[in-house]
Amino acid sequence: MARGGLITIEGIDGVGKTTLAAALATALHERGIDVLALREPGGVTVAERIRGLVMDPELAVDARAEALLYAAARAQLVAERLEPALASGRWVLLDRFVDSSLAYQGAGRGLGLEAVAQINYFATGGLRADRTLLLLLDPASSRARLVDRQPDRLEREGDEFFTRIDAGYRALAAAEPGRIAVLDASQPPAAVLAAALLVLDDVQAALGA
Repeated sequence: MARGGLITIEGIDGVGKTTLAAALATALHERGIDVLALREPGGVTVAERIRGLVMDPELAVDARAEALLYAAARAQLVAERLEPALASGRWVLLDRFVDSSLAYQGAGRGLGLEAVAQINYFATGGLRADRTLLLLLDPASSRARLVDRQPDRLEREGDEFFTRIDAGYRALAAAEPGRIAVLDASQPPAAVLAAALLVLDDVQAALGA
């Protein structure tokens, strides 16, 4: 059986990742693709419990501890859900993956991309996305979209934190243009979905889906 494809969706908070993930899952199902939609951190019991820690606005979490917690949640998700699904031929649509840690902890927290990459290589066993959809929107506009919801621990950080994250994501996209496809998150959701599906056409062809 052919291995499934791993598609990840990335971007700073407020760019529309969750909206795109839901629409894309529906569209891929309509194309006849067996797709499993998951989020990070989460997707399995251990990872969901870790999510409660890293998102809790009442907790003070050291930057290195934060990076390790995300990596631990990711390791469990890979072992328990991602690898079995991919091995069975299913596509996995994942809201955040390693690039989030590179951008948030590597760039945003200043831990460095290389150090965070090493932690996550160990956590994932070297698993990489077949294609990453990076939604880009200037940090001020993305944060303005969050005004109607209760902010989690990371969303309470200042503007400089999100400016560093945005720069980190842009650097990652520049370094890996073959894997990371940049989408304009300022467009209407339908236009973002259409752009995402166009990007995935070659992945679908390569995987024979």
